[in-house]
Amino acid sequence: MPKIISREINDLTHLTQDVISPLNARACARIRKLRGDESDASDRGLCAPQNLPANAPSLAVLALDLGTTTGWAVRSRDAMVTSGSQSFQPQRSGARFEGGGMRYLRFKHWLTELKSVAGDLHAVYFEEVRRHAGVDAAHAYGGFMAHLTAWCEHHNIPYQGVPVGTIKRHATGKGNASKDEMIAAIRARGFDPIDDNEADALALLLWVIETQEI
Repeated sequence: MPKIISREINDLTHLTQDVISPLNARACARIRKLRGDESDASDRGLCAPQNLPANAPSLAVLALDLGTTTGWAVRSRDAMVTSGSQSFQPQRSGARFEGGGMRYLRFKHWLTELKSVAGDLHAVYFEEVRRHAGVDAAHAYGGFMAHLTAWCEHHNIPYQGVPVGTIKRHATGKGNASKDEMIAAIRARGFDPIDDNEADALALLLWVIETQEI
């Protein structure tokens, strides 16, 4: 069971009108249905922000900073935010290390546990990394992204990658902000991330809340 640290966003009312790398039309149609919006989104290529009814509950959203140490943040339907950092380092059993694919199996099991704890998930967002420090990091990221998107398809959950620069710019005003600057920006928003992975996941979740109106 993932370790969960509960935190609450004090103000979810500041929503901007920016739309960057939107969900596909089918996903938007599903989200509008969950919102109670009967408008037809079948022919739209993007999920434009909508004004939610005053009594409409939030939609449950998961934000991920994928990697061997994965940062995660969940906004539940009651607007509660939980977040943390989960390690998927290869494990040793006796004198032998587990096979290379085992951490991806653990990742999928962890996603299912997280979904169960959250009650339901209506969308998943992940940090879209296009440059990596090394080959191993690139391979690991590709593996986690492949298993995440397959898991989302299996559970019929819309998913979207968001460029790193977009997330950093929204959090700090700089598209090339450092890890320390990201942590400081998230702490200024009232959170206390344990590392840069959790800070990045929280920054992504805040981008979702404040630009996508989900």
